[in-house]
Amino acid sequence: MARIRIEGLLAAFPKLIGSGKQHTFVETENVRYVYQSLEGLYLLLVTNKQSNILEDLETLRLLSKLVPEYCPGLDEESVCHMAFELIFAFDEVISLGHKENVTIAQVKQFTEMESSAEKQYKADMLSKINETKDLMKKKAQEIEKLRADKRVDRGGISGGLSGMGPGGGGQMSINNGFPEMGRMGGGGGGGFGGPVSTGPEPGRPGGSLGAPSKGMGMKLGKSTKTNQFLESLKAEGEVIVEDAAPASSAAVGLGGGGGQPAFVATDPITILVEEKLVVAWKRDGGLENMEVQGTMALTVLKEEDAFIRIQIEGGHDKSFQFKTHPNIDKALYGGQNILGLKDPNRPFPTGSPLGILKWRMQSKDETVVPISINCWPSVSGADTYVNIEYEATQAFDLRHVVVEIPLPALREAPTLKDYDGEPRYDARRSVLEWCIDLIDNSNRNGSMEFVVPATNPDVFFPIEVRFTSAKTFCDVKVVSVTQSSSGQPVKFAGRTQMSVESYQVV
Repeated sequence: MARIRIEGLLAAFPKLIGSGKQHTFVETENVRYVYQSLEGLYLLLVTNKQSNILEDLETLRLLSKLVPEYCPGLDEESVCHMAFELIFAFDEVISLGHKENVTIAQVKQFTEMESSAEKQYKADMLSKINETKDLMKKKAQEIEKLRADKRVDRGGISGGLSGMGPGGGGQMSINNGFPEMGRMGGGGGGGFGGPVSTGPEPGRPGGSLGAPSKGMGMKLGKSTKTNQFLESLKAEGEVIVEDAAPASSAAVGLGGGGGQPAFVATDPITILVEEKLVVAWKRDGGLENMEVQGTMALTVLKEEDAFIRIQIEGGHDKSFQFKTHPNIDKALYGGQNILGLKDPNRPFPTGSPLGILKWRMQSKDETVVPISINCWPSVSGADTYVNIEYEATQAFDLRHVVVEIPLPALREAPTLKDYDGEPRYDARRSVLEWCIDLIDNSNRNGSMEFVVPATNPDVFFPIEVRFTSAKTFCDVKVVSVTQSSSGQPVKFAGRTQMSVESYQVV
């Protein structure tokens, strides 16, 4: 159908409808107009006279339900603002002039599908960022090496001049050792302050070798031109994750760094006690189900350290069900709470975490859940007021708490009335994130209120919750690690944490 023909049919429609008529369709010689009033606008469906009017009315009703989903205001400005979204939604309902058998939920799902082009763009950007990071590291190492070589040259010249005077032989022997020490200590980016340590030279202040170069290494790395590319990416809204300094890798691996760092085993023997929480709350109140899944994982870096046994304590709570790895000696575990292999002459696997003990617990007791969420949406006139609150138990201190509340499609951010913590509006995902860094005895209760245009209260569910804690439900802990043959104690590093696998208010 030509554009002129469509414009002519639309221009004729206002002349055909009269005031005071209750009809929902108007027929001309060639076409039928099926329409519905939406406040100050008309939703119009143009068909031929041979089409099934009952099916046309059903199509019109579905379209009329879609319009408020994308245009809460139902005015001309709102429709113009969301024109492309409406076109895409209508296109899912009508295909080649015929109605598709779809629901509103399916239409929204189809129009929000991920873009392969967007994924490719993000992958390309990530690749560029990684290449830039590698280039920055190489440049920093090259500059640091040049700095170290210049320091060695300056030290050799000054030593040679002092060696010409009386007693210069001793100075010459010390200066001849500088290049060797420079090669050993300079490779780590810290100048001469490496693993080799020597006493202060006569007439030279102690510690003067390593002190200046440690600070300069960081300064040189930050001043490279390649860092400008990362700054431009940050200005465009990209999230840049910088590598941690090597000196702090062990601390980050043991949970001493940022928000939720990945666990990195850097000690010869590392034991991680971790619990995952699965919770389902009913929106009207009441716990639907809670499940705790725990794991004790052992990581050994070298095979010579893998001939060990692990003494644990706790685990007497009858509500937990425990299972050991098939290769663990169950008699030894049941009698003495010791986790060891059936064959003591066989080492534990090395290089990757091995789950040696697992436990599980299910409950419908609301009092044991670390945090409960209540959401109260209410429609008043043209607005919907949403009050949401949390209540945490005394048993756990929670960190990095994030409560995600789904929102309807909005043109502007929701209006915040009163809140604790830090709310963040994600317009792309149409989600309001309520963030609380730490919940302890000072803030076991909190609330937030916000306002959006009038909508169906079901839109605000399901609510997703995430958090972490350094304490677990099960009281299992590692007492000691000993060698299998001699029984001598062995040093080990441990970490305990609880996190959320799934927490929903449905």
